[in-house]
Amino acid sequence: MAILIPVALVILLVIWGVVTYNRLVTERLKVRTQWSQIDVVLKQRFDLIPNLVETVKGYCAHEKEALQAVTDARSRYCSAADAQGQMRASAELSGAMGRLMAVAESYPELKANQNFLHLQQQLSGMEEKLANYRQFYNDTVLRYDRLLETVPTSLIAKMFHFERAEFFQVEASERAKVDVRF
Repeated sequence: MAILIPVALVILLVIWGVVTYNRLVTERLKVRTQWSQIDVVLKQRFDLIPNLVETVKGYCAHEKEALQAVTDARSRYCSAADAQGQMRASAELSGAMGRLMAVAESYPELKANQNFLHLQQQLSGMEEKLANYRQFYNDTVLRYDRLLETVPTSLIAKMFHFERAEFFQVEASERAKVDVRF
């Protein structure tokens, strides 16, 4: 009888450890899934951008700096090695797209172009989706990181080397006011 209590405690501890480990794995997978959702919309946005750039290029050929910034940011995203690099490139692209749209505002004939309007609407819809997915991603990261830092799950997380996930953060360049000069 005296041996049953320690054996029962060990069995309960093992069960708790397995359940906790599985919960951590599930939350980590949710973080990865949410990043994949963001990645899908970013890919759609990046596929749309060349069409938008070509449309704008025809109307404002002398606005090469704004067009080049968009193209460069898009290239950096495609060549990013990890999620952090993609997040930085996405933030750069958002800033460059904001500047490009501000430049486009000064061309009435461009603003009236149906192709441009359609592309602009698509881009606007994608930006809204991205904002929602980023929020959901950050909520998922918060739940996961909280598990990694709170006792008792932190014990299992440390034992199996679970790593914190990074929040999707706005770069300083994206917080700054867009300054357009003519």
